[in-house]
Amino acid sequence: MSILRCTTLSLSSLKFYLYPHYLPSLRPASNVRFCSASSGLAVSATPHFKTDSEGSKVILKGMEYAELENWVQSQGYRSGQALMLWKRLYGNNIWAHHGDELEGLNKDFKAMLCGVAEFKALTLKDVYTSSDNTRKILFSLADGLVIETVVIPCDRGRNTVCVSSQVGCAMNCQFCYTGRMGLRKNLTAAEIVEQAVFARRLFSREIGPITNVVFMGMGEPLHNIDNVLKASAIMVDEQGLYFSPRKVTVSTSGLVPQLKRFLQESSCALAVSLNATTDEVRNWIMPINRKYNLARLLDTLRDELRFKHNYKVLFEYVMLAGVNDSMEDAKRLAALVNGVPCKINLITFNPHSGSEFEPTSDEQMVEFRNTLASEGCIVFMRQSRGDDKMAACGQLGKPGDIQAPRLRVPPRFQASLQGPEGAADILST
Repeated sequence: MSILRCTTLSLSSLKFYLYPHYLPSLRPASNVRFCSASSGLAVSATPHFKTDSEGSKVILKGMEYAELENWVQSQGYRSGQALMLWKRLYGNNIWAHHGDELEGLNKDFKAMLCGVAEFKALTLKDVYTSSDNTRKILFSLADGLVIETVVIPCDRGRNTVCVSSQVGCAMNCQFCYTGRMGLRKNLTAAEIVEQAVFARRLFSREIGPITNVVFMGMGEPLHNIDNVLKASAIMVDEQGLYFSPRKVTVSTSGLVPQLKRFLQESSCALAVSLNATTDEVRNWIMPINRKYNLARLLDTLRDELRFKHNYKVLFEYVMLAGVNDSMEDAKRLAALVNGVPCKINLITFNPHSGSEFEPTSDEQMVEFRNTLASEGCIVFMRQSRGDDKMAACGQLGKPGDIQAPRLRVPPRFQASLQGPEGAADILST
């Protein structure tokens, strides 16, 4: 790898942005504690309950039901109270955010909760409504960072909430606005779950039930797999939010070890952002491919899906004009996914400031779809929603002054793609 031009990022920053697989997997604080000792680093597996940023209150939405039940019993109350509390947090159309919404609970139990527990993990900052009625919700975290969540209504009653799993993203996919931010932090399980709770609180009466969850907001979900697994388990709990596991979809750019773990531990649906049919193109637009290339990714899916009955992975394919949308690409895509139980979603590229890409024309997308269908693929064209409010796929977030570097366009695409003026141009080989 040779660096052609980059004036704002250190060498360590380049490794961070170009090779996100170097990043350590971030673990939630409730799993393991590390403490220094004269003999070295000692590890304690003693569980403890996650508290807020000041360490003063227990964050209720950071617990799965078994954990909540244990905590309630540790406070001297019977387990039945835990179930009643759980239903008020997530079910019965209550979605409690403060003590006044805990009607029906034992008076002493309610008083204890109001004194030592935190009901909300996020603070509502703003809501933007697009011309097609899509809502983009901005939430503030305790440390002042902001995340974005999207609620997508549907006339057929399939209302979807698109949740974020990180602030920013380390994957640096070249067509994604969120990727310009780099990774700021992982969200906790509570912060992820709270997005779905807020969506139901804010919009259920207006647009009808929120029936689907997609982990397709800010971040790479499997880069935060511990918290994503925990949050998705809370979402599908039958006594709580009670989303169908088949209607909770976790998306990934292709982190193979975490993908295997997800398929083995979760009953929720999986979406894989493919977006290219050759390693040359995918190395450029999705640098994670340098670590886990197309062959390894697809072979892993073939192996793992042998053990999951009646399960189909969803391949997402963002169509970029002149990059991945030829009929040769369509035929290669059909060959690549052969043997993987799957469906394919063709997604319109949603432009954003500074991007060198252009969306594929509608006519070309239809021809691409028809070619895939003729090869025996199950394929859909996904309509863009909310793009006039930067709420569409790949448009979330707000990059700062220091942004992830752009990767140099492969020579055969340079004539048709001219990068934004002044962008860092970095050669990847």
